[in-house]
Amino acid sequence: MELLQRIGSFFEIILGIVADPVSLAILFGSVLLGIIFGAMPGLTSTLGVALLTALTYSMDTPLAMVCLLAIYVGGTYGGSYASILINIPGTAAAAATAMDGYPLACRGEGGRAIGLTTTSSAIGTAVSMLFVVSISPIISKFALQFTSFEFFLLAFFGILISGTLTSPDLVIKGWIAGFLGLFLACIGRDQLQFYPRFTYGFPELESGIEVVPVLIGAFGIPQIIGVLKDKFQIGKTQNLNRIIPEIGTVLRNIPAIVRSALIGVGIGAVPGIGEDIAGWVSYGTAKNTSNHPETFGKGELKGVIASETANNACVGGAMIPLLNLGIPGSPPAAMLLGALMLHGVTPGPMITFEHPNFILEVAAILLLASMAMWVTGMVLAKQVVKVLKIPTQIFMPVIGMLCVIGSYSLGLNIFNLYLMIPVGIVCYFLTEMGYPIAPLVIGVILGPMADENIRRALMVSQGSFMPIFQRPVSLILFLIIVWTVVSQLPWYKKQIEKLKAALFNKK
Repeated sequence: MELLQRIGSFFEIILGIVADPVSLAILFGSVLLGIIFGAMPGLTSTLGVALLTALTYSMDTPLAMVCLLAIYVGGTYGGSYASILINIPGTAAAAATAMDGYPLACRGEGGRAIGLTTTSSAIGTAVSMLFVVSISPIISKFALQFTSFEFFLLAFFGILISGTLTSPDLVIKGWIAGFLGLFLACIGRDQLQFYPRFTYGFPELESGIEVVPVLIGAFGIPQIIGVLKDKFQIGKTQNLNRIIPEIGTVLRNIPAIVRSALIGVGIGAVPGIGEDIAGWVSYGTAKNTSNHPETFGKGELKGVIASETANNACVGGAMIPLLNLGIPGSPPAAMLLGALMLHGVTPGPMITFEHPNFILEVAAILLLASMAMWVTGMVLAKQVVKVLKIPTQIFMPVIGMLCVIGSYSLGLNIFNLYLMIPVGIVCYFLTEMGYPIAPLVIGVILGPMADENIRRALMVSQGSFMPIFQRPVSLILFLIIVWTVVSQLPWYKKQIEKLKAALFNKK
């Protein structure tokens, strides 16, 4: 009976969005904007979500979620255009697509490749929606057993694993970035005793660091500076022929699409990894399980399908830990977490009680966004591709204005601009030195959760850490955190290599 009620509520939400002309217009408009952000090298879905977060401040929550999730889905898919047609991934998530997409375009099959990626991306997003609906109740019931110690360890693990998995070279750089964000989150009056911390006499800091200016500054300013450093280049795109894929080709690749979608959902559900890793893992799996792996990298359709299905399925996968545990599964999901908090929705175990149908709303929007993405991709592909001929630098002044408007519009506070610009400049130099930015942002978002819960837990336990080792869930989280740190130590890696070598020699 409960299942039938959930199904009825799900379709009721879908009909409500479809029947509202404003919601439908925002859905298609946001998907199109996301595709443009994804197609233009230097503009990403993360930046698109960050910019629209502040612009949706005056909207009601359901309409804001339509806007933000649609640009997220469209931006993740849009990167395939530049990957296939000019061999320059529009987003990191589409990097694996370029391996076979561009050779296909050079053979005159660019339209066919885009048609298949559009279809497989839509299917991948729809499959991930099913997991959001089915797995979320299980995780929510499990998370209801959490106490303050578990919430602290969960937030700490989210920051730690994000730094571990996003560092381009040294893992310690990701951890430093994450703990820098954790420090920024501690600025202002604490939530338990209302004592000012690290305000240095500035009354504007007593309310804490606003998340939105940090998000916009961290992702917007470095990209503006980075793109403007490059010389103006006019993109040379390939001509598109037939775009709508053959039904037979799609049906033959259904097993590969489903497998790639499952990979994307699984990787998206792990906090801090993101769509780019999902694309590469799925691409590698498709190559390793193929009867003709030598064709990959030379224009293999299954390679393009695998990477694009997985990175779009990762969108729904990232929603699972975001909604049920309050931990973002990817950088764009971190932006969504900030947007949800801005609209008074606190993700976590209590979300099903505070907002009973919210998870169903997110699943419905994901399904509609995947349909809107397919329609927009098929109808407007040839027109959207023309955007690639425009130098990216021309868009940067517009992006800069949106950054300023987005930060200032949050409470019409000029101090947010004073915060956004230094954060952006610092993040640019951190990026140049190889420090990932995603852990810093996740640290700012999850910092209050970690700070408040560890202090509350210690008050209850009278300063004792023993409850961590006395509760099964907290003990498991603690051991996972310890293993995450130890596994990155040089001596541990050397021992693993020696063990592998010994086992290999015995064989």
